[in-house]
Amino acid sequence: MKYKKYGEAFLLVLIFLGFFSMASTLLGYFNITSLKVTEYLILFLTMISLFIGGFFLGKKCEQKGWLEGMKIGSIMIFLFFLIGYLGLDQGLNIRVCIYYLLLLISSVLGSMIGINKKEED
Repeated sequence: MKYKKYGEAFLLVLIFLGFFSMASTLLGYFNITSLKVTEYLILFLTMISLFIGGFFLGKKCEQKGWLEGMKIGSIMIFLFFLIGYLGLDQGLNIRVCIYYLLLLISSVLGSMIGINKKEED
């Protein structure tokens, strides 16, 4: 089961994304946060979700944590791009590219930290 660790990390990211999305939506719905704060909150929580997924994947892999984080981050970014481009008719501009780059960096850092924490245990 070579790909089992990727499936588990992917599922973990989706669970955290779902939970964080519901929490930020509720904060916006009840006017606890403004629209601008909610946008930044969604970015931050998405980065945290990918960091957690990368950390989990890093603890499961043997070497090259940055590469494993790049894989899971690239898969998630591809899915986000498909949803945004096909479903929401959003184009690819510099703001979206920076958003995707931040998500990729977050997953790579999570995986690198995860592989280093594994060696300490």
